[in-house]
Amino acid sequence: MRLKRERDSVIDKKIAQYHTEFTTDAKGNERGSLPYSRMEERHIRDIRDEKSDFPEAANGRLKALRQLFRWAKTTGRIATNPAASVERLGSSSEGFHTWTEEEVAQFEARHPVGTKARLAFALLRYTGVRRSDVIKLGPGMEKDGALVFTITKGSKRKGRPGEAAPGPKRLALPILPQLRAILDQTPSKHMTYLITEWGKPFTAPGFGNKFRDWCNEAGLRHCSAHGVRKFDATTAAENGATEHQLMAMFGWDSPKQAGVYTRKANRSKLAKGAMHLLVPENENEKV
Repeated sequence: MRLKRERDSVIDKKIAQYHTEFTTDAKGNERGSLPYSRMEERHIRDIRDEKSDFPEAANGRLKALRQLFRWAKTTGRIATNPAASVERLGSSSEGFHTWTEEEVAQFEARHPVGTKARLAFALLRYTGVRRSDVIKLGPGMEKDGALVFTITKGSKRKGRPGEAAPGPKRLALPILPQLRAILDQTPSKHMTYLITEWGKPFTAPGFGNKFRDWCNEAGLRHCSAHGVRKFDATTAAENGATEHQLMAMFGWDSPKQAGVYTRKANRSKLAKGAMHLLVPENENEKV
C-alpha cells in the first residue's frame, strides 16, 4: 500500500507539472480563464514558440491544439480553427537513428541465431513492423506463408463527428526465407514468438527497454528498435520500392512518409549516376 501511494503521488505530480507547463505562459500567467473562442493564430504561435528550443515538443503542442480546435469547430463551438494555418517548426533532427549495414552486422555478430535478441532483430528486420506489433506476432498468425495481423497503431481510432471510424488496418506480410530460417531455429511454444524471462509476452515499453539492453551489449548505444524500421524503409526505397509499395509494407496512410524515403533514394541514385560529370571528358581519357 505504501509503495502504491508513493507511486500515485509521483504520477499526480508529473501530471500537474505537464498541466502547469501547458496552461500557463512563460511568465506564469494562467491560460485556463482565457476565452477559447477569441484565440487567434498569434496566440497559438506564442504557445508553440515557448518550446522553440525543442522543435519536436513545440510541434507536439501545435498538433494537440489543432486537434482540439478542429473538434471545437466541428461541434459548433467556434467558427474557425486558429491553429490550422500555424506552421510547424523546422527541426534539424531526423528522429531515431537509422541503422547502417555495418551496425546490422555488428548486432548480428554479438547475438547469434538461436538467441532471443537475434530473433527479435530478425522479426523487426524482415517485417518492418513497429515494436507495438512485433511483440504480438506469433505462430498463430502464420497463414499461407505470411504473417496476418491487425496493426496496433490507430486500431482504436475514432471517427470525426459525423464520420465513421476508419477501422483497424490488417497486414499480410510474406515470411521471407531469412526470417523463416531463424524462426525454425528458435521455436516457440507460446502464443507469441517473443516472451519475457517469466514466460509472458512483452509490453511495448518493456520490449523497447530490453532491445536497448541488447543494443548496448553490441556496442550500439545510439541504435533502437524503431531505427531498424527506418533501415528497412531506406533499404526498400533504395531497391526501387514505390511510395505506394512502401505504404502497403509499413502500414502508412499517406504517401507523405513514404516520400521521405523515396526522395532520399532518388537523390542518392542521381548523385551516383552524375558524379562522373565533375570530370571533363578529356581528363577521363587521360586516366
